[in-house]
Parts: sequence; C-alpha cells; structure tokens
Amino acid sequence: MVRRYMDRAKRALQWGRILFPLSSLRYYPPQFILRDPVFEGVKAAFISGCEVAVIVFKLKNLEMMADEQGKHQHLIFVKKLKRLFRIAVEQELTTEEIITLHDYYGDGFTLIIKVDYDSCSASDLEFLTKKIAYNVEENLLKSYPSFQIGFQTGFMFVEKNRISIQDSIAEAHRQAITMAEKRVKSENNDMIYAMNEIISKKNITLLAQPIMDVETSEIRAWEILTRGPRGTVLESPLSLFSVARQLGMLYDLELMVIEKAFEQIKVTKCREDIYVNCTPPTLGNIRFTRDLKEIMERYPSISPSKITFEVTENDSIEGLKNFIYNIRLLRLMGFRIAMDDTGAGYSNLNSISNIMPDIIKIDRAVIQNIDQNSLKESILKGLLLVAREAGSLVVAEGIEREEETVVLKRHNVDLAQGYFYSPPTMLSGRTT
Repeated sequence: MVRRYMDRAKRALQWGRILFPLSSLRYYPPQFILRDPVFEGVKAAFISGCEVAVIVFKLKNLEMMADEQGKHQHLIFVKKLKRLFRIAVEQELTTEEIITLHDYYGDGFTLIIKVDYDSCSASDLEFLTKKIAYNVEENLLKSYPSFQIGFQTGFMFVEKNRISIQDSIAEAHRQAITMAEKRVKSENNDMIYAMNEIISKKNITLLAQPIMDVETSEIRAWEILTRGPRGTVLESPLSLFSVARQLGMLYDLELMVIEKAFEQIKVTKCREDIYVNCTPPTLGNIRFTRDLKEIMERYPSISPSKITFEVTENDSIEGLKNFIYNIRLLRLMGFRIAMDDTGAGYSNLNSISNIMPDIIKIDRAVIQNIDQNSLKESILKGLLLVAREAGSLVVAEGIEREEETVVLKRHNVDLAQGYFYSPPTMLSGRTT
C-alpha cells in the first residue's frame, strides 16, 4: 500500500515538472505559496478598469493519443505541448496582459488575461483564441503528422460584481469549458437555454449615450448600448455578445437589439438620429435586409434616414459575400453607415475605401490625452483628411476631459461622445 502511494507521488511530481518547468515560473511568482497570484492578477486588472477573460483550449482525443504513444512518449508529447502553448501565447500577448497560463483539468489549457474593454471586442478575443490554437496545432503536426490534433475553444469574462473574486473566476472557467464543449449541445445546456430565453423574451436593457455637436454642445444623435439581464453573468455586453457569437446566436441577438431600438424610438418619440451597432457577419447575412424590412413595416412612422448602422469590431469584411451588396441596399433604403473604431490597433483604411461610410468614428485610443500627445494629434489630422476625402462626418469617441475637446474644436471635428458629456442613460424623449 505504501509503495503504491509513493509511486503515485512520484508520478505527480513528474507531471508537475512537465507542466511547470522553471522557465514558466514567471507566470507563478515565488510568493504564490503565500498568496494566490491569479486572484491578485484579476483584482489588479479590475482596479485598473480592465476586464478579465478566461480562455479554455480543450485538446481533442488526448486519451486516444496517450493509448497510442505509451507512457514515456506521452510525457514527452505533453511537455512539448506545454512549451508550444507558452511560445504561442507569448507571441500574441505581452507579459502585462497575461495573468496565468495553466493546465487546470488535464486535457487542455486555461489562459487568463487582462482585457482593455475599450480596445478589445468579442471578435478580437475569438480571433486571438483561434490564432493561438492554430499555431499550436500546426507546430504539433510537424512532430506528430499521424495524429488528428485539434482544439475546442471557449472563453468567458470574469464577472466583476460578485463578492468573491475566486468564485467569479471559477464560474467564468466553468462557463468557458461549456463553450469549448458546445459542439456537444443538449437542451439542458444552461447557457444555450439562457440565450434562447433572452432572445425570445427580448430580455435586454437598452441604454443610450448622446453624440454631441463639438462646437455647440447640443445633442445630435444617440448611440444605443445593450445590457443583458440585470444581476446575471450576461449583463455585461462583452459576455452577452461573446456567448451569442460562440453559440451561433449573434445574428438573432443583434436583430433583436435593432427591433428593440425601433420600439424605444417609438415609445420615447426621440427625434435625434440613432446609431445602432452591428457586426459585419450580421450586416453581411443574406437574410438581413429582408428581416429589417419586416421590422420597418411594424414601425412605419420611423424614417430610415434617422438610423445609422455602425460597422463594429474588427471582423474582416473579406469573404462576406453579401456584405457590400447589403451596405448598398441599406443606403438605397435610406439608412446611413458608420465605421466604428477607426484608428484602433490597425488601419481601417481598406474597409473605409470599400464601404465609403457616411460617418467615421475615431477610436478613443486616438482621442485619449490627445492634448498631451502631438503624435496622436497628427493621427487625428490624417484621419480627418481621409474622412473629408470620403465625404464622411467625423465622431470622436471616448471624450473624458475638457482639454480633449479643445483639440477637437481646433481641428473642426464634427461630433463627439464620451463621459465628459454624459455616461450612457435611458433614451430621452427630447425633441430637436
């Protein structure tokens, strides 16, 4: 009996050395014995105003691979897998963004990262997840070409509002695993049921943030913002739209948001323009214009000229067969098109040239502290030249300080929005 336990202990120690080589200890500082580095990392991210995402990579057929390889070869395989994951993660993220990379449940990895809410979207996170998984798969296949290697992936955001951060991390991890295993769907899947319930009952709240005339400080439009059911993990728009995307329900959710926006315009008798966010996959859906016409028929008093569709996130429009066609049709129907997040991360100039938007929204990453940064002011000048060439109005996003508005006025920026003017509120019935 004693020998059996000693053998188990030795095997556990072997696995520990494989999964946590000395080179990876920067993810687990020496003081981890005295405190939980994951808890500390998540807490620090929240204090800095960031979100935290839990990403799960679940390796398919791991048990079958272990049976084929034998114990010794399988240990070598796992060691290589750990190293390749660490390399792939370090290629895509900075040290400051990584809270931990860990094997929590044996057949995959969990990556917990700090996310800047204003510069990272659900599609960015999905793209990052797929890129890391693809890089690991490609490198593993070079050494193991006969294996059917692949990952199921899922992600979830850690809820901020719980009393216990540890409980929030555990719950996000559980839900991320559920997302990773979503291909084995059942009617009892809580997340699928919750999303179906939200969409069927329109159980969302719409807020609106005013878009101001920079020169006169008058409200010219409102951007519609979505919140999920209050007090649930899906209240956060990041979690709500991330789960919808992963479950294949993004189109239904976004269409429901549009319909509810029409409903709110009618109830409040709002006269200002309304901006509604839509991802390229939704705008490029072959059903979109037909479904939109059905919504318009139910609200004949609302003119399409008052509605602007914001092309959101960093989804590529390439390969979306009906996207440009639908954009042209929307314009013929009387709607306007805005390009969101211009200047964020990488240039949107190619998309701008394809879409020729009526409105260009300049990302807050360009605007923040622009009065203290001459390079950002030069970027603003360049984007304004592009907008003028395209015949587009310009909206500056993320205004938080009066000094930033001074720069916008100096360069004749048309419109602006941000907490300096107002946080998101309920849609007003104010008339122009």
